[in-house]
Amino acid sequence: MSTEMQLHSVASLLRQGRALDQLSTGLTLLGALYGLGQYLLASVSLGGLLISVALILLGLVEKYLALRVAFDADLFQRVADTPASLEHSTQALDQALGALGLMPAERGGRPWNERSRGALGLLRRQALLLAAQVLVILSLILASPWLTFAG
Repeated sequence: MSTEMQLHSVASLLRQGRALDQLSTGLTLLGALYGLGQYLLASVSLGGLLISVALILLGLVEKYLALRVAFDADLFQRVADTPASLEHSTQALDQALGALGLMPAERGGRPWNERSRGALGLLRRQALLLAAQVLVILSLILASPWLTFAG
């Protein structure tokens, strides 16, 4: 696979992180509403607060990773769109990221295969955080007392 096609493919995969982020945002808001609902209904329980806090914290970390994944998607797309001067684009990108303090100088000049693995690793971590949020919600549903009345 050519480097240009690999960069386009990675950018396309990274853009899928937006859907993961939207679902995570919904679950984070659900956690915040659940915690707030406990206060409003005056039925605060430690377990409920822990679930609410877990959903919010997992959601905040996922949001951070989502921002990084989206940033990487844009960078990969930008470099892929200028294939004629890939080496020049890589050097310019490394200089810009270094000047902004977003990348240490010693990490510059890495091959695109390594950069792709790193960016896709961020996407995997984002998906794992979303999966953790889903597991917290499922544990809440399965541990809820109303489930025993459902028959």
